[in-house]
Amino acid sequence: MPVVLYGCETWLLTMREERRLKVMENRVMRRIFGPKRDEVTGKWIKLCNEKLNDLYCSPNIVRVIKSRRMRWAGQIAGMGESRDVYKVLVGKPEGRDHLEGPWCRWEDNNKMDLQEVECGGLDWIDLAHDRYRWLALVNAVMNLRVP
Repeated sequence: MPVVLYGCETWLLTMREERRLKVMENRVMRRIFGPKRDEVTGKWIKLCNEKLNDLYCSPNIVRVIKSRRMRWAGQIAGMGESRDVYKVLVGKPEGRDHLEGPWCRWEDNNKMDLQEVECGGLDWIDLAHDRYRWLALVNAVMNLRVP
């Protein structure tokens, strides 16, 4: 996990990337847990995703990435607008328009994560200044069940 998650706090995740990360995680879990022998027929069967999730009790990789990104967002909000990190992650991209539509920014991903925990209408920077409430939101993101 540490190798896969290196620098994940700054990633922009699309639905396609989330799906690919889940597939990779399931492949690794199948390799770790291996096939199981059916007690009735005696045949070896490959574990389905639901059984893998039951065996592996930790949150899935997408939840970990989103909670780490939320925790990092709290750090960014505390830095202030004068810091370069704040300008890069929260600022608006300059230059020509994106051909496929509007640019997806790191801040937009954070807003989508907040919508998942039903805090979508609130300003994430104001929320992050209240540390205890922000920590509760980070934990809520981590504990959401994702199919």
